[in-house]
Amino acid sequence: MAERPRLGVVVGASGGLGRALLARMEADSRFEAVAALSRRPPRDWDTEGSGSARRLWLSVDLTREDSLAQAAQALGERGEVVRAVVAAGLLHAPDLAPERTYRSLSPDAFARLFAINAAGPALAAKHLLPLTPRERPSLFAALSARVGSLADNRLGGWYAYRASKAALNMIVRTLAIEHARTRPHGVCVALHPGTVDTPLSAPFQKGVAAERLFSPDAAAEALERVMDGLTPSDTGRVFAWDGQPIPW
Repeated sequence: MAERPRLGVVVGASGGLGRALLARMEADSRFEAVAALSRRPPRDWDTEGSGSARRLWLSVDLTREDSLAQAAQALGERGEVVRAVVAAGLLHAPDLAPERTYRSLSPDAFARLFAINAAGPALAAKHLLPLTPRERPSLFAALSARVGSLADNRLGGWYAYRASKAALNMIVRTLAIEHARTRPHGVCVALHPGTVDTPLSAPFQKGVAAERLFSPDAAAEALERVMDGLTPSDTGRVFAWDGQPIPW
């Protein structure tokens, strides 16, 4: 049986890091086509212009499962998903800020952060993992954060964000166990990109050493290097941008 075209997918492709990951994926000849899944088209990514045969933008809202299902159907008609990266995430908004104390806890903050940071990637996996090949290697990665590590938590605070990322890590671990039963060559991991110079981290960059504040392109390059080095023995784990495992 002839191999189906190999697809690379970025969910949350309109964000700073998602856009950089998409650019690196598009430049990689291992992918016959690259799909951007986001609420709006990625910046400077003309799907009607040159190279559009390899480009596909699908409107997706992680809080709406029907949009993910529709996108998955379109992707399944194009080929097999050999790499999918969920780069969407929420840390703050005009009416939402990380908590410094438990006195600031609110059910609304937990609901909003869990919807984007945990439930969203889980639903993306629900619809994308069935599109991965059974007999070839594949990779599903969700961008997590070091602050989601229980073992690494020494400062406290950021309750809802920490909890949502810890939940994401558990979701990835559980996905990996089930996924391996039918796709032994598949890998499911969570990745910590470090502090990336994007709007998500902008209010919290004070005190970050210059060499530890990464541009989106540098972070994407580092994450690509990590993903390229993963094997099925790594599935279900959390890795930092430098390839080092992060404890639970």
